[in-house]
Amino acid sequence: MPAFDNALSCSRYLSRLLEAQPTLAEDLRQRWQRAPDAPALTARLAATPIDEDTLKPALRRFKQWAYAWVGLRDLAGLAPLAEVTETMTLIADLAVDKSLEVLSAALEARYGAPRNARGERQQLIVIGMGKLGGRELNVSSDIDLIFVYPDDGDTDGERSISNFEYFTRLGRQLIAAISEPTADGQVFRVDMRLRPNGDSGPLVCSFDMLENYFITQGREWERYAWIKARPMTGGRWDELEAIRRPFVFRKYLDFGAINAMRGLHAQIRREVAKKDMATHVKLGPGGIREIEFIAQVFQLIRGGRDLSLQLKPTLQVLPLLAERGILTLADALALAAAYDFLRRLEHRLQYLDDAQTHRLPDNPADQAAIARNLGFVSYEALLMELDAHRETVSQHFEQVFSDPNRDGHDLDKLWLGAEEQATEELGRLGFREPAAAAERLAALRGSGRYQQMAQGIRERFDALVPRALAAATERPNPDQTLARLLDLLETISRRAAYLALLQQYPQALGKVAQVMSSSSWAAEYLQRHPILLDELLDARLLEAKHDWAGFRAELEQRLADVEPDTERQMDLLREAHHAQVFRLLTQDISGLLQLEKLSDHLSELADIIVDQALRFAWNKLATRHRDAPGFAVISYGKLGGKELGYASDLDLVYLFEDDDADAGRIYSRLSTRLSTWLSAQTPAGQLFETDLRLRPNGDAGLPVVSIDAFRQYQLENAWTWEHQALTRARFSAGDAAVGAKFEQVRVEILRQQRDPAKLREDVLAMRQRMYDAHATKGEAAERIFNLKQDPGGLIDVEFLVQYLVLGNAHAHPELCGNLGNIALLRIAAELGLIPAEQAETVRDAYREYRRLQHALRLNNQKSKVERLSVLPEIEAVRALWRVVFDA
Repeated sequence: MPAFDNALSCSRYLSRLLEAQPTLAEDLRQRWQRAPDAPALTARLAATPIDEDTLKPALRRFKQWAYAWVGLRDLAGLAPLAEVTETMTLIADLAVDKSLEVLSAALEARYGAPRNARGERQQLIVIGMGKLGGRELNVSSDIDLIFVYPDDGDTDGERSISNFEYFTRLGRQLIAAISEPTADGQVFRVDMRLRPNGDSGPLVCSFDMLENYFITQGREWERYAWIKARPMTGGRWDELEAIRRPFVFRKYLDFGAINAMRGLHAQIRREVAKKDMATHVKLGPGGIREIEFIAQVFQLIRGGRDLSLQLKPTLQVLPLLAERGILTLADALALAAAYDFLRRLEHRLQYLDDAQTHRLPDNPADQAAIARNLGFVSYEALLMELDAHRETVSQHFEQVFSDPNRDGHDLDKLWLGAEEQATEELGRLGFREPAAAAERLAALRGSGRYQQMAQGIRERFDALVPRALAAATERPNPDQTLARLLDLLETISRRAAYLALLQQYPQALGKVAQVMSSSSWAAEYLQRHPILLDELLDARLLEAKHDWAGFRAELEQRLADVEPDTERQMDLLREAHHAQVFRLLTQDISGLLQLEKLSDHLSELADIIVDQALRFAWNKLATRHRDAPGFAVISYGKLGGKELGYASDLDLVYLFEDDDADAGRIYSRLSTRLSTWLSAQTPAGQLFETDLRLRPNGDAGLPVVSIDAFRQYQLENAWTWEHQALTRARFSAGDAAVGAKFEQVRVEILRQQRDPAKLREDVLAMRQRMYDAHATKGEAAERIFNLKQDPGGLIDVEFLVQYLVLGNAHAHPELCGNLGNIALLRIAAELGLIPAEQAETVRDAYREYRRLQHALRLNNQKSKVERLSVLPEIEAVRALWRVVFDA
């Protein structure tokens, strides 16, 4: 077999091994073209009985056989990297399992079984760390282990010892069984230095000891190490995970991890330089470790909030980072290709003599053999490929970990200097009120909050203020921008992670300045929800299309993942909603969204949030008589008409259809719970203000009514204004069948034939009450125009449309569609109900009013403008009003 022999020519170790063991060589010639798998490896180890005396030789012979199998396949080009690393991991797992099985039986025979105070049997949990934990073990690796056990106690034998002593003895025996050199070599070298307190710490620790260590002494680099921790033996893994996860993954976005990882890497780089390890494919520049750092720093930053990032294998993390826009797809693919190449090269270095080496060889023969095996015509060609991959990795690593603040900033002295000098400099920089800006900076420096900052936080704060100054000068309104930026920095100064984000990513600070400059409402929104700063790092922020179906599915999965934690689910809903609103906001203030499209997006987002809140609120009810509730959320007003704004309230009505005798009580409880989910303040903020006063009988009515009761009320007791409201009502969330029946009732009500005179009287009376309560009065009315309330404004347009619908839908069912005022005006004109030319001018006026109102609200201003600026629009609306109402 030429391929078999060619493979052997690339490994002196395998050549010597098979030459010394002809039967092993023959066995492998029969099986080497098939991939090893868990059943085959398990069967081999179980083929002969093993006891304390035969454990070491049996394990070593098993390792030789399995290692030769995977090595020959790899060197012959038959095994992809994933097969090699998974097989090596399986070998280690099986060796540890078998060792514990044999050694525990012998130890229990002497001391009895270890038990806790409740008499429950205890087991040693062997935790695989590093590449073993990630199922990425290389072909000549040591294995990093940590030993833990759940509870303290004693063994139940005649020669009783403590659980601590029992598991310490078992751990020592396990290490010896696997790593002690014998005539047959080793199974794996074992490294225990990652355990709490390293070599100076106890060999084993209980859950309590481990948790206390994490809380009181755990260091940043240990968080990095514990990302890949994987329990290999024992039980009660969920309890162990409950200790590990909060130590590794913070609930908030942990951008401070970048500084910690940067420091760890700098330490490694110093060691590399000291030992002249530039040719080290693992630790050298652009090596394997840098790819791992790139993947794992984002796991540390985001893994607490994004559970899918709590993966262990590096090659599985990289595509997830691309999906989330943290890396571009091209970058993720380039890093994955580099990782694959470097790992395969690493294995060729190790196959030569089964040595744990990562250095390129000096021997020309070895160089040629490795190049040939990897498919290169020469070693020089291999080096060119290697250098290209390492350059790619180094560039990406520098992008992630470079310190943007290492050289200081030109405006550092302005921030820390005297107020008088600052005034002059701020004027030169373009601030319109430099004295006020200088006074604000001085007040900030002298504030108690600034003086009491911890040193590390103050250093970050001091680095950011000059950059905020510079970013403000690039905006058209630098004074307002700076004031808002400083308000934000003060707010987030309590959270070092947010300061670290802006410090590490200057481009994010520039985007923050753009937001702050564009809208005071947006500035306040970001200040209330600083977690949204993370959104500014997504390069797709302005270009991304809104995939609401995908968003719904992802949100539902995230909520299900944390079931039954109600508080976390409520926070997740708020965080998801705030993030999507902020994405829409940034596209809006960048001029990329038309107002009507923005309202469509905000309305669909609200529908999704309400629907998910309803689903999970239902799951929390103690009494549920069906899997999904026969319950529908009907939206009125802005949401009903799909004209939702950023801070709009939700006008909601809750309906049900359910024959269960207790349905009314159950759904009443659900409606209360749903309102809490939507409107309660949590640490993540609030979703919506909800208004339920449009339900039958208003505040005096039941919080939820049956569809039949709703229909009866609308037919027999509702006021005309309630029928007006129905023109902008629709099903938003819940049971679609109940929603369809509501729509039938809505159309039935709208298509009633009404007395035109009575309808006109009722509509005009209601409009007059609104004029009297809210319209601009007196001399002010000659100068100021309230876009919403004044005659000729938005409400007049809405009343016009509502009157046309209620007065004509009996003859023209197309008027029943919940299509929005602009579309209904067009339909009314096409039906000949109003002059087409006037309908078009009012449609344009309505659009302009909404645009102006939206712009004012973005800067927290009331919906009032100079009357003269909208006089044509006012006259157009009043003209149509006179045509319709003959007034």
